[in-house]
Amino acid sequence: MKKILYAAVALVTSCIAMSSCGDSDNSWEEYTQWRNTNYAWYLACKDSTVNGVKYYQELAPSWSPKSGVLIHYFNDRSQTVGNLQPMLTSTVAVKYKGMLYNGVTFDSTTVATADSVRSFELTGLIEGWQIALQDMRVGDTCEIVLPYTVGYGVNGTTGISPYSTLKFGLKLVDIPAYEIRD
Repeated sequence: MKKILYAAVALVTSCIAMSSCGDSDNSWEEYTQWRNTNYAWYLACKDSTVNGVKYYQELAPSWSPKSGVLIHYFNDRSQTVGNLQPMLTSTVAVKYKGMLYNGVTFDSTTVATADSVRSFELTGLIEGWQIALQDMRVGDTCEIVLPYTVGYGVNGTTGISPYSTLKFGLKLVDIPAYEIRD
């Protein structure tokens, strides 16, 4: 009797697992062209050069070396040496503009007013922002390119399809909540 019960439970579990796998396979198939186009764009950004010099540097944190972003600083970073750098526990004040690979803007601090600043706790942000912001110093302005794995992933979010590579213009204005490093 126990063997029949275990067999029935196993059968129901495998049916549920197979049907849920089918859903994610449909999503994978549904976004094949979008995913491939976004990945190709990410690779093109990664390989882009200006006057023979790589435009973006690859930035991967020690805590997750395979979770990298591409970053290009616009300012002279020697001018921000000594400025505060956020930690994962910090709250940051930033200006930003988020775009899809095709240049469509999906979010920006300039929507409300031309000079808006928004504050966020780093722990509440997507992984790509966490990686980039922890490398930045107050006053730095950069452009970052995030593969979907450190952006909104396989699910996406409002206005952003699954598997989207994202580009952000980002300026770290201030760190209003900062913990002192020991």
